[in-house]
Amino acid sequence: MTKYHLMVAPNGARRQQAQYRGLPLHTQEIAESAAACQRAGADALHLHVRDAEGKHSLDAGRYREAMVAVAESAPGMAIQITTESAGIFSVADQLACLEELRPAAASISVRELARDPELAARAYAICAEAGTDVQHILYDLTCVEALRASYAEGRIPAPMRLAIFVLGRYDPPRLASPAELQPFLVAAEDLDLDWGLCAFGRREHACLMAGLEAGGQLRIGFENNTQAPDGTEYADNAASVADFVATARAAGHLPNAIDDDQGNLS
Repeated sequence: MTKYHLMVAPNGARRQQAQYRGLPLHTQEIAESAAACQRAGADALHLHVRDAEGKHSLDAGRYREAMVAVAESAPGMAIQITTESAGIFSVADQLACLEELRPAAASISVRELARDPELAARAYAICAEAGTDVQHILYDLTCVEALRASYAEGRIPAPMRLAIFVLGRYDPPRLASPAELQPFLVAAEDLDLDWGLCAFGRREHACLMAGLEAGGQLRIGFENNTQAPDGTEYADNAASVADFVATARAAGHLPNAIDDDQGNLS
């Protein structure tokens, strides 16, 4: 069995519980989802928090509360915050979040921070100073080119080589396909990225398997997809994680969160 890392993104910035019953939005729900996903095979959490009205938030206090709850419910699970703007937040807001939290890990959209190059430089500098593992969100090949230019011009520190390729699209909806991975790999071939991927829609698991076979890291969860390959709705994130882990196991792959063929947690 080869081993792999599996991050779960249980909610995202946009979906609501009225449409998706198993979507965890509140602190305790996120913590319980994290624990269930860890038992199913995920070893990291991509964390979004919401405000009192269920809207996307970058509030540091809400992040701290959620991070404490997850650490208690899922000990040892790595936590990556998001700085996604979701059409709501400015680069100044994203910078303020990073500056106040100084998290262990954060995902940052290359194209979102490029809206204000001066503040973007400060954000990357703060992450470098804090030792934050920055994962660059690459939505398409223009983002890859923007990342290449940022390295060349020194706007992004050269050691920051984590990246995630986004297959498909949330709005307007576009179903991801495994065929989308190869163009990303070709475009980024010279950048020496430690890459991963996520995928929108019911082909998510097929896309993740393509990424796994190509040597990438994986992100799964309701942020990107709520459906099984046949279009039926998963009850919750843990059900999707367990389904993918079973598929990957059949192909000879075991998540790092599980230490043997009997399914024991590491």
